[in-house]
Amino acid sequence: IEHSVLCGSKNFPVKDPFIELAKGSLNTFLNAMTYPDKTLYPVASTNDQDFKNLMHVYMDAVFYPNIYQRKEIFEQEGWHYEIEKESGQLTYNGVVYNEMKGAFSSPESQLNRLNQNSLFPDTTYGVESGGDPDFIPDLSYEEFLEFHRTYYHPSNSYIYLYGAIDFTERLEWLDEEYLSKFDYFEVDSEIEMQNSFEAVKEVTAFYSLGKEENPQDNTYLSKNYVIGNSLDKKLGLTFQILSYVLLDAPGAPVKQALLDAGIGKDILGYYEDELLQPIFSITAKNSEESKKEQFTGVIQDTLTKLVNEGLDEKSLQAAINFYEFRYREADFGRFPKGLMYGLRVMSSWLHDNDQPFLHLKDNAGYAFLKEQIGTGYYETMIQKYLLDNTHATLVTLMPKTGLNAKKEEKLKEKLSAYKAGLSREEIRKMVEETKHLKNYQETPSTKEELERIPMITREDIRKKTQPLYNKELMVDDVKVLHHKVYTNGIAYLRIFFDLRDIPQELLPYTSLLSMVLGYMDTQNYSYLALSNEINIQTGGILANVKSFSRKGSTDKYYPVFELSTKVLYNKLPEAFKLMEEMLYRTVL
Repeated sequence: IEHSVLCGSKNFPVKDPFIELAKGSLNTFLNAMTYPDKTLYPVASTNDQDFKNLMHVYMDAVFYPNIYQRKEIFEQEGWHYEIEKESGQLTYNGVVYNEMKGAFSSPESQLNRLNQNSLFPDTTYGVESGGDPDFIPDLSYEEFLEFHRTYYHPSNSYIYLYGAIDFTERLEWLDEEYLSKFDYFEVDSEIEMQNSFEAVKEVTAFYSLGKEENPQDNTYLSKNYVIGNSLDKKLGLTFQILSYVLLDAPGAPVKQALLDAGIGKDILGYYEDELLQPIFSITAKNSEESKKEQFTGVIQDTLTKLVNEGLDEKSLQAAINFYEFRYREADFGRFPKGLMYGLRVMSSWLHDNDQPFLHLKDNAGYAFLKEQIGTGYYETMIQKYLLDNTHATLVTLMPKTGLNAKKEEKLKEKLSAYKAGLSREEIRKMVEETKHLKNYQETPSTKEELERIPMITREDIRKKTQPLYNKELMVDDVKVLHHKVYTNGIAYLRIFFDLRDIPQELLPYTSLLSMVLGYMDTQNYSYLALSNEINIQTGGILANVKSFSRKGSTDKYYPVFELSTKVLYNKLPEAFKLMEEMLYRTVL
């Protein structure tokens, strides 16, 4: 349905409004995403008229899609029988059907699905929201429409607005153009809680391996735990920190213990809190089924030792500062801040109408976590939610050579048998339907349909540009460029070293140097202690090699070595000391 509603609507009947809209838009985000428990249709723009255009097209697509008038949309985006001539081979085809076949062929994607599905066999999280390709062809057009009719109703929608806009005007427009056209009715879409297991469950599955690939050391072992409820704010932040300390930090104890034991060539882990019941997962990649008991034993023994001896307090401080800094900075790269806030809002709002902003208020949570260091709190959480938790699964995903080929052959036989049971008239009808769908797909939207898509004009674009604050100074014979802008108390520092005097053949080694700085011992810190200190004092210190083109030239570049950091103003001295330590006292 996510794909299908964006294939034309009542007021914008063009076949691909998504593409056409982008041609005349200044959008900063335009997409749609399906999650295990929701589908989102977010748009964003810094231009007011453009934002209104995006809202109009997307609201129309969601509430008045052309799927009711054009069955071809369902066939194109979902699935259909395809046969070019009466003597030809019968196959399945469809955009999402083919996409999901690709997704199911990836072992990592398959493992992530197994981890989640195994923990929630009785809820919506126990099925594949994108569609299992083995079952997509079971979906009828009538069932498809009924699903949209039920769940894509304003009564079941969550509408989120953010930014410097006239909220009253936008809300009145939403009501007048769309919401008031529908009567309210109760939709049963509540996400149910999965009952806890009485004992840890084991799941074994297989993924396809190519004939040329070696099945040895190609098994995935994964231990997965359900961690309470996502509406428990303190618990969520606690496991955000524990996940970093146990699995992600340099020298993380659980990861290191598994690597030292030779369980796998890589150890992965994550804490997923987008679900009603969050997941904590530990995975050994490139392992063997025979190491399954050793895998769980090492995890159990390491966690028990940490509970008895206590977690490293510096590691906890570093983890809390790392995430608190990221929370305060709210830098989401190329993604608009309002969009990312909206995603966090949905993580709680979907499950409790009274708590839409729960996951946007983290200050008190981080203060609480700092107070718990050294009190035994974190060790108690490990004992309760990891060591004593039976709502857990052990997933083993093993390679099987040629599995996909066997499944394709089985599908081919199934469709051949189905075709053999059809009359000649039924086969002729399928051929005609295939030709009709191809003709529909190849016929472009009309000029009149294309002109219905709203475009911004030159008059809609502000002539005033964002000011650039760039002041050049000389400090102790060093050129300094200062940008005076609001940064919420965070200083962004970039130091560049000219590499033009480095011989050409040695330049690749500067890139190698950038990769090891901060990841090796120094004269005053071990690698682990340095990492902790960097995360305690700053928002991170990074080394990199870059090149800048010379002004006015297309073939001359300046190579530079960059050391950068982001840090609270009052911790600038500590940041400079750590950068100096990395540059002058790294033990190479």
